[in-house]
Amino acid sequence: MSETNHVIVIGAGAAGMLAAIAAAREGAAVELWEQNEKPGKKLFITGKGRCNVTNACDMEELLGSVVSNSKFLYSSFYGFTNQDMMDLLEQAGLRLKVERGNRVFPQSDKSSDVISALSALLRQAGVRVCLNQKAEGLAVEEGVCKGVRCGGRIQTADRVIVATGGLSYPTTGSTGDGLKWAADSGHRLTELSPALVPFEVKETETVKELQGLSLKNIEAVVMRGKKVIYREFGEMLFTHYGVSGPVLLSASSYAVKELKKGPLSLVIDLKPALSEEQLDARLLREFEGTLNKQFKNALVHLFPSKLVPVMVERSGISPEKKVNEITREERKQIIQATKSFTVTITGLRDYNEAIITQGGVSVKEVNPSTMESKLVSGLYFAGEVLDLDAVTGGFNLQIAWSTAWTAGSEAARPDPE
Repeated sequence: MSETNHVIVIGAGAAGMLAAIAAAREGAAVELWEQNEKPGKKLFITGKGRCNVTNACDMEELLGSVVSNSKFLYSSFYGFTNQDMMDLLEQAGLRLKVERGNRVFPQSDKSSDVISALSALLRQAGVRVCLNQKAEGLAVEEGVCKGVRCGGRIQTADRVIVATGGLSYPTTGSTGDGLKWAADSGHRLTELSPALVPFEVKETETVKELQGLSLKNIEAVVMRGKKVIYREFGEMLFTHYGVSGPVLLSASSYAVKELKKGPLSLVIDLKPALSEEQLDARLLREFEGTLNKQFKNALVHLFPSKLVPVMVERSGISPEKKVNEITREERKQIIQATKSFTVTITGLRDYNEAIITQGGVSVKEVNPSTMESKLVSGLYFAGEVLDLDAVTGGFNLQIAWSTAWTAGSEAARPDPE
């Protein structure tokens, strides 16, 4: 055993499975512990069950899409790239496709096929997968991780990789155990918060009226006063409590800390492709065909039917007013309501609806080249348990893959004589 490290990986999610594969391929004897009855429970529900496995963009965009601690990821992102992950899955027989925004999915649109491919790689590498196996803590003595506590005893190991995830979707097993163990062994945890999560807004009557309405090609700007916190084009969705959809889930990661200071403004440009002059010209064209109609019936070609009454109300123009009586100033009010549809963000939904957790084990206490703790030798971290997160689009899974591959490869290496 002197030449072979015995490695225990805790957590058979995305990071845990890949860390185990990497360690076993490097020659380690690997056990993968999972408290659930099957691996990849959270992976199964990602991307609405389709699993957005990574993003096929270049490295600059990959790093630019990381919200917290992107510099920490240089070494692992370059050591195991998005292309490396795609190649690994395709070699395991999983056919992939690239969709809008460089998002990568299995051709089958089934997350279960991703889990099957990783399970096949685990078998090929000779990893011993231990299901229904709950770890109770780490065995740390004098700054060295000696193994894992389980059932009142210590299962010894040369190296331990903690890949237990964060706090989001707790029903999948992300209950924060690894975060607690890290803290117990002396590591600092940065502030934890739900991220990639829908917003709650103050204007509940408005959003209830629009509930279920999905809008494409809008521009969303999150602001505090005149300070822009986030700006992006994309899709959004109105819910019974607020707003969601890809562009706003990403916005939530930037708004987490700002919301602690108080409410924020969300300004939506419903027609970002049109300037105010172009929108005015479009309005005039719409009105020409409906001169004798009431205003409330004149916007049906400009907005989805669910949105029309809200836009009429927000314009401040009487719904019954004849179109031919609408003044230039009133058209300006319609344009203002369209280009600056504003609601007040009051908070975030909780971990049950959050795709990821922001915050985690401080990366200042982890070696970015190996993922080994700087405080406890033989202890490694991978994936969401670390203070690393990114916007939507496959970037968070790439963080999991890259940090896991680094952790697994490094943990497998025997100590130098």
